[in-house]
Amino acid sequence: MKGQLWRKSTIAAIVGTAFAGWGGAASAAGFQLQEQSASGLGVAYSGQAAAVHDASTAFWNPAGMSLLTGIQGTAALHYIMPSTKFSSSGPLPGGSTYNAFGNGGQGGESAFVPALYGTWMINPQWSVGLVINAPFGLGTEWDSRWAGQFHGIKSEIETLNINPTVSFKVNNMISLGAGVSYQQIKATLTNAVSPLAPASVGQVEGDDWAWGWNLGALFDFGQGTRLGLTYRSSIDYTIKGNLTFQGIALPDQSIKAAVKLPDTASIGLSHQFNPQWRVLADYTWTGWDSIQTLDIQNQGTGATITSTNLQFKNSWRIGVGAEYQINQPWLLRAGIAYDTSPVQDAFRTPRLPDSDRTWLAIGARYQPSPTWWLDFGYTYIWLSNGSSELTPTGAAAVVPGRLVGSYNANVQVLAAQVSFKF
Repeated sequence: MKGQLWRKSTIAAIVGTAFAGWGGAASAAGFQLQEQSASGLGVAYSGQAAAVHDASTAFWNPAGMSLLTGIQGTAALHYIMPSTKFSSSGPLPGGSTYNAFGNGGQGGESAFVPALYGTWMINPQWSVGLVINAPFGLGTEWDSRWAGQFHGIKSEIETLNINPTVSFKVNNMISLGAGVSYQQIKATLTNAVSPLAPASVGQVEGDDWAWGWNLGALFDFGQGTRLGLTYRSSIDYTIKGNLTFQGIALPDQSIKAAVKLPDTASIGLSHQFNPQWRVLADYTWTGWDSIQTLDIQNQGTGATITSTNLQFKNSWRIGVGAEYQINQPWLLRAGIAYDTSPVQDAFRTPRLPDSDRTWLAIGARYQPSPTWWLDFGYTYIWLSNGSSELTPTGAAAVVPGRLVGSYNANVQVLAAQVSFKF
């Protein structure tokens, strides 16, 4: 009986902690990816609902396609370089149970993030577009032996968003837009299983496709001033996959988990002071409170294996940026933004050691021809130190060991893109 209870609690530990958080030091708060265009990166993605830089507006605000003549396309590539380190507050009684195992090394995992956009103005009123991008993702990977190995070793999430869009120009002042998303999510998550089997590792792999939608409006007040409003819906997933083990005699299982990714709303402002200067600003809200608890179930029986308390809170960001046209081919950009985190101190895990962050960005556009141009961007993101207070106790403590300390993180992002129109 003791052995059976131990196996059940160990399975619950791997499943519960595997889904306890996704991402890592992603660019936006939580595990959301802001990296959708190099032109936006240069202004710290300020005012993207009103900017209409290029065909990427099909994602930021589909109503903006009404300002893009002919056929236009944009291909962007970002390289995200997070650095995430953990410092234990020391051995017991005040610190981590497995403090002697070390602090886990550098947990941030670099990644390339591509995006493709196309728009077509059918006539002066109607335009259509297509978005292929990754709105959520990135990951963390700690040493296989470290103080938090039972809470997380590797966490990787990928999304693929296919998003056709349409816009309608009501009049010279108002344009409206809408889109439908068919989006895939894939996750691979591992952690150590048993203190009695040092090489034991459990892994969860799962995926799902689901539908979402987005709306946008663009108001042109004349004299160089535009206001953009956007809303992107939440998406409900039922992730199905497998729980497997290595280095320990535990049975594999087929599992499922319901996950609701957050909705977002943004208001953006663009003002062209003169032919040289433009200022952009935005306020964006994300409904992360859609993720409160996560119930992991057996696919066959529907029985709940474990329930993890996450308690994400809603987040917001503000950004301000500027563009300066030096001459005909060259335009310079700069921006600053502040982004709050949905993660609360008491629930911060090594899978998602997220905290509030500040962006500082620069960028440029080189346009040697009216029909094609290049954009470049770079940003450095400071994350405030985030505490770890994972102290499982009592009968519910199926995850072995305390993890008490703090995380220190930063992110660098490089981006380039090419755009064309004809």
